[in-house]
Formats: sequence, C-alpha cells, structure tokens
Amino acid sequence: MIAAAETSVQGRYGASSLLAEPDTARQKLALVIPTLREADNILGVLDQVRSALDPLNAPYEILVVDDDSRDGIDALVSAVTAQDPRVRLIVRVGETGLSGAILFGWQHTDASILGVMDADLQHPPEILPQLLQAILDGSDLAIGSRYTLGGELGAWNPLRKFLSAAAIWVTWPLQSARARANDPMSGLFMVRRSCLAHVTFQKTGFKLLLEVLVRGHIQSVKEIPFAFGLRRRGFSKANLKVGWDYALLLVKLYAAKLGLRR
Repeated sequence: MIAAAETSVQGRYGASSLLAEPDTARQKLALVIPTLREADNILGVLDQVRSALDPLNAPYEILVVDDDSRDGIDALVSAVTAQDPRVRLIVRVGETGLSGAILFGWQHTDASILGVMDADLQHPPEILPQLLQAILDGSDLAIGSRYTLGGELGAWNPLRKFLSAAAIWVTWPLQSARARANDPMSGLFMVRRSCLAHVTFQKTGFKLLLEVLVRGHIQSVKEIPFAFGLRRRGFSKANLKVGWDYALLLVKLYAAKLGLRR
C-alpha cells in the first residue's frame, strides 16, 4: 500500500492485470473516485460518501485518483486526509483515461471489495450502503443501475437516451447468461477482488464495467436502481474519443469471444 497521503506516479499505457493479494483486509471496501479537473466537486463528494458509509461501521478507504489536474485538488484532498486518513490521493502523471485510473487505484489497495463512483455527484452516494450490502450478502458484483426497475436516466435528451440504449444492446451477446447486467455501462459499482484476479483489462477507455462482466470471474450480479443526476459543477468528459474507445473495446471483446469458439 502507499503510505503517503499523496503519491505522484508516472503512468504507462497498455493493459493492466489486477493480481490477487493476501487477504489482509477481509471485507474492507476501497472506493476509487477518479478525477480530472474536479476540484470544484471533490469536497462535496467526499463529505457525502463518508456520511453514507460511516454509519455502517465497516472498514473502508476512499482513493482519489487524479490525472494530474493541477487545479488545486491536491491541497483540498490532503486537507481531508489530515483529518481522516481513510481518504488518500494518488496523482497519475503522464496518463489519462477513466478505466486506467480506476485500475490504478485498485492496484494500490489491499481491500477485498473494490468500488468506483464518479466525482460529479451524478452518482448518488446514498446508495453505496446498498451496493456494499449486496456484496456482503454474497453477490460478486453490485451495480448502481439506471436500467433496472426503479432506475432513471434523468434529464437526457432523446438522442442521448437512444445512443445509450444502443450501446447497451450491442453488449448482450458478450455477456454471460448467468451474470447479465441491464446497465453494463454504469460507472457506479462494487466487485469482489477475487473475481478480478489475474484478469488483464484495458487501461484506455471509459467502460470498465463491461470488461469486468465479460472478462471477470463473475457468477452473480445485483443491480440497485438509481436516478442519474445532473452535473453540479465542472464539465462532462464525454466526447468523440470516448465513443471511439468504446467501439475499439467492443471489437476486442467480440474478437476474443469468437476466438474462444474456434
């Protein structure tokens, strides 16, 4: 584990394998919050996450993995760390990408339960206890879902809703029938570390959950409905590159699936 409150690390591009570690922190949660120019949001999200998790009396840590934003987030998180050492900041240097940031955070913890949520409060921290409870009750993967009964997409325009539905539809042949998710595009989920052991994931792109579903050793999935909120501050990172990275991921996953059938 990283001892310092803030650690800067030179990044490398490529694939990332999450190896199993000794189970020194059974039932401990490590929640990664990846950030890129999210200084305006980070204090609010950290406060709400801790308020949601503290009543559970369960061990946890929060890893803010920042892609060298240089927007003052380091000072803000370090001030929180001084009061609560369960909050840690890791700064990646020379590398960007949501999936890579999540994986990097997971590699710097010994927790047995790994989670992720966005820093913009579009993911409601109040459902974190339900996600954690689903894992503790035996599920391998717990997903904050917009597409299960009770979930909502929020104030998206019709075109964005159509594109989201289409992006999910093309994943159905890739997903296992025994562990299928209605919202494989979600960025809010928790998973057992043991289910990811020795699996190589792509560090580029934004859709790590789909890879977890397809490449992970997932036997059971629990989806918790939530209403996707509006970004309060900052700006969306969605752009054409996100769509291109997703298309490349689909190509790789389908190629691997077809290769297994030969």
